[in-house]
Amino acid sequence: MNEIITSIFSLNTTAAAIRMTTPLALAAMGGTFSERSGIVNIGLEGMILSGAFAGVLGSFYTGNPWIGVLLAAVAGGLMAALFAIFTIKYKANHVVTGVGLNILALGATTWLMQVLWGSRGSSPTVKGLGEISLPLLKDIPVIDRLLGSQSPLVYLMFILVVAGWILLFKTPLGLRIRMTGEHPEAADTLGIDTKKIQYFSVILSGALSGLGGAYLSLGQLNWFSMNMSAGRGYMALAANTFGQWNPLGGLGASFLFSFTDAVQMRLQGLNLGIANEIIQMLPYLLTVIVLAGAVVRSRPPQALGEHYESGK
Repeated sequence: MNEIITSIFSLNTTAAAIRMTTPLALAAMGGTFSERSGIVNIGLEGMILSGAFAGVLGSFYTGNPWIGVLLAAVAGGLMAALFAIFTIKYKANHVVTGVGLNILALGATTWLMQVLWGSRGSSPTVKGLGEISLPLLKDIPVIDRLLGSQSPLVYLMFILVVAGWILLFKTPLGLRIRMTGEHPEAADTLGIDTKKIQYFSVILSGALSGLGGAYLSLGQLNWFSMNMSAGRGYMALAANTFGQWNPLGGLGASFLFSFTDAVQMRLQGLNLGIANEIIQMLPYLLTVIVLAGAVVRSRPPQALGEHYESGK
């Protein structure tokens, strides 16, 4: 029993949870911007997957992983733009369009992987981002083991989450985004171009999700594999809901899910006499439970999922 408790609450487990939080928190913040503007973004999964693939593609052909990171953000943004055209311009059902986008991303990346590298399983190994050390953090006990040496995208994630919170709640643009998702008619009356706000928010959500995908393929690993996102887009959507459509809340919820994921990995190595498949279910089971509770208690943006036609 002591071994189990020690494994669960060890610094190594917490450090692993921080690393796994990065793609979830970035995508969850993307979901926050999209849904604060009134667009339900089920397509986060496909945007993460597209970003992961584009990141490896950029690093493979240029040898520079940072170009891969840039392409990942662009790929996620382009997928989001496609999603936005269908949902905003043509008023397609948000959920159906998002699921279709996820299927498109899975099929396209698998096909392109076979065309480019002759493999359906994984890409060749490419140059990744590696880890960097921050001198100030490395000199602080405990913190040095958690954040002293991490992928640059981990530090970037914390910066972007804080910047996203400031943008959403402390700037006029953030007020327009929130107003569009709550009362688009009132926003339209005040002269706010609700469609432009929604396009901006959805494309931003795709770029952030693409960065999350880049972390998977260039931060954690140095290659792309089929279905690399592995449901993280749906977990990010749950984290966004549980976090009350707030970047900081989404970060906290993402860490909770990631900590559970890190725990299940540690438990698999303890030979507990429980099938690994059952242990692997823990983070997804927690996601379902948390999402069910969050849906009951939370209040989403009032116009979320609705189609509004401006009178202009």
